[in-house]
Amino acid sequence: MSRPSAPQGRTGRPPVTSREEIVTAARRIIERDGWEKLTVRGLAAELGIGATTLYHHVRGKEDLLVLVLNHYLGRVERPPLPADPRERIVAVGVTMRDAARAWPWAVDIVTTDGFVGRLDESALWMVEEVLAAARDHGCSPAHAVYVFRSIWYYTAGEVLVRANTARRRAGDLGEFSLAHIDASRMPTLAAIGSDLWAEVAEQDTYERGLRALVDGLLAQAGPEGPQDGPGGAGTAGPR
Repeated sequence: MSRPSAPQGRTGRPPVTSREEIVTAARRIIERDGWEKLTVRGLAAELGIGATTLYHHVRGKEDLLVLVLNHYLGRVERPPLPADPRERIVAVGVTMRDAARAWPWAVDIVTTDGFVGRLDESALWMVEEVLAAARDHGCSPAHAVYVFRSIWYYTAGEVLVRANTARRRAGDLGEFSLAHIDASRMPTLAAIGSDLWAEVAEQDTYERGLRALVDGLLAQAGPEGPQDGPGGAGTAGPR
């Protein structure tokens, strides 16, 4: 009596174990459908595997988005960085803005305190360079953290406002207007008017504002030596 043949393995696409495959498929969904449509189950279907298999690699949607973000940031080209601490911070800030502007959806993931702890080393070089430049200028460790966080708040706000403005225009939700302003109650705002406000808003003033911000932040380190925080010696500053 002949022995039964060995059971055949599953045919078709093999289970995905590659981080590269997962990230590539996730980016494909984001670019095609938007990041809001990215789900673990949807990604599993895109890859042709079961959701249970994918859960061996990611714990949920946020974990998946962080994985994609790390992959993206790790491939951002590093610009030549000046030796001068102030100019180095500005150069990194502009790079950070440009990277975030290309993927504004990702800013939502990293607009919570503690996001630095979720980034890979390959994605942390921008944080490291700002901190190191602040320290080279004479800032204390606490003040260096304050410098980075302040720059990131400014950058995230810039990216989100412009992305949301573009989305609003695409949705044809109407033009910006100050026509409803009562000049007797708000004379300065009324005098500026919609046209001038819109004209200024259209300008790319990020780097100019960044330079002013960096100058102010570094000046807070104090001429008598680095402070423990933005409020002076002994102050821990924002976390």
